[in-house]
Amino acid sequence: MIRLYREDDFEAVTAFWFRAMHTAMPDLMKRMGFELEGAREYFRNAVVPDNQIWVYERDNVPIGFLAIQGDFIDRLYVDPDYHRQGVGQALLMKARELLPKHIWLYTHVVNKMARAFYEKNGFVAEKFGVSPAPESEPDVEYHWRANPTHK
Repeated sequence: MIRLYREDDFEAVTAFWFRAMHTAMPDLMKRMGFELEGAREYFRNAVVPDNQIWVYERDNVPIGFLAIQGDFIDRLYVDPDYHRQGVGQALLMKARELLPKHIWLYTHVVNKMARAFYEKNGFVAEKFGVSPAPESEPDVEYHWRANPTHK
């Protein structure tokens, strides 16, 4: 089931988000020295107030989330224990339901899991750049359009 985020989702969501980032980008996470408490603070102070957040839950336990701002996907993460079970796909379909014409996002170049997922689902890499500090890492700007012939 996909539903809007509730404050009582915080602990579960931040824990699997942190593990998912380590699963997808272990070298970057180690190099940046990211720790769970910092991720929790960032989620509470930046992700929650700036996004509409949707949670995928199974048996009343959050196992994936989608955070969007306008037509921008700020975050889409799935608990690594539930990878390749359709959770990310369901969250992406929710994004397309909410944003039927255009969706865009950034991901780090090193996040090969995310890049393969988005490309498999019709997103096109349109620009390569560098993420803002503190990462300052190579990133990719992806776009999905319902009608890809019109930008």
